Amino acid sequence: MTASTRPRPRRPGGPTRLARLRDSGGHLVGAYGLLALTALLFLVFSLTLPRTFPTLDTVDSILSTQSIPAVLALAAMVPIVTGAFDLSIGYGLGLAHVMVLRLVVHDGWPWPLACLAVIVGGCVVGVLNGVIVEFGRIDSFIATLGTGSMMYAVTGWITDGGRIVPGPQGLPPAFTDLYNSTFLGLPVPAFYVLAVAAALWLVLERLPLGRYLYVVGSNPRAADLLGIPVRKYTVYAFATSGLLVGFAGVLLAAQQQIGNPSVGLDYLLPAFVGALLGSTAIKPGRPNAPGTLVAVAVLAVGLTGIGQMGAEFWTVPLFHGGTLLLAVGLAGYASRRRLRTGATAARDSPGATAQPPTPPPQEGGTP
Repeated sequence: MTASTRPRPRRPGGPTRLARLRDSGGHLVGAYGLLALTALLFLVFSLTLPRTFPTLDTVDSILSTQSIPAVLALAAMVPIVTGAFDLSIGYGLGLAHVMVLRLVVHDGWPWPLACLAVIVGGCVVGVLNGVIVEFGRIDSFIATLGTGSMMYAVTGWITDGGRIVPGPQGLPPAFTDLYNSTFLGLPVPAFYVLAVAAALWLVLERLPLGRYLYVVGSNPRAADLLGIPVRKYTVYAFATSGLLVGFAGVLLAAQQQIGNPSVGLDYLLPAFVGALLGSTAIKPGRPNAPGTLVAVAVLAVGLTGIGQMGAEFWTVPLFHGGTLLLAVGLAGYASRRRLRTGATAARDSPGATAQPPTPPPQEGGTP
């Protein structure tokens, strides 16, 4: 037997083909299991409710009504990438939509200027949250809960505890069309969600900024040793979250057309359920925009089917609470499994060495 035909000895401790197939199957289930669950739920409800569920009206309703929760879930996801939580997003949503209507109805601002001011204001609030968390050295749970409570107080002060109701002429049609219009036969808000998700996917998965954010979230000490400014990137994450909350507030104002100071709190729990459950899909173990959209789709299909079956009102918070517990558990398991898989792959690869993330560029350099 020549050297060229001699079988290569198996490295001791190397993975067998069966183990590799098992790992590959587990990865596929983890990555696309939530997407398969969405299709399964849709099929089950379609068979159970053949006259009402599998219709274009139901699809349009899901795409329209879930656009604001989807944007808010994406807003909650960005700080989670850095290992922080922004509990002020529900309070910020309420303040943003009230401010839009206050500026348009009471102060007579042109609606485009009012929307722009609220979105910029949301970004400023996000920056303040990030500064308080990072430079004040306050836990993100406590810091954002405190700022959120303050925003709720500002909302009550602006509305004087009541509602902002437009006059007899109503709101400008161009403003309400931000939510009520259609494009290519589908509700326009669905395209807003796709645009936001695509932008976040591009930043997080294809740009150095996203790589640094993930490093900050997975190991802040290692990020600091690599020269990544942890504080700056955490503030960036909170600023992005605040900007998206301001945008969601604009959509909520166009949808509701009445300023309700307490409506934003109803969106807080679904947003975190979507963000945490999304970290178990597409890229299990790390928050990601496509996974968040899949998680929102699961919640939307489930809640719509339950609602059409005539479930009681209390089933909605029960569904969200149970799903949140499941999401946290699955997210933790997916993260641990991802770490184990990475460690095993590094150990079994001959001659492989762990490559540290690329450090940020120096002044005048390129990443």
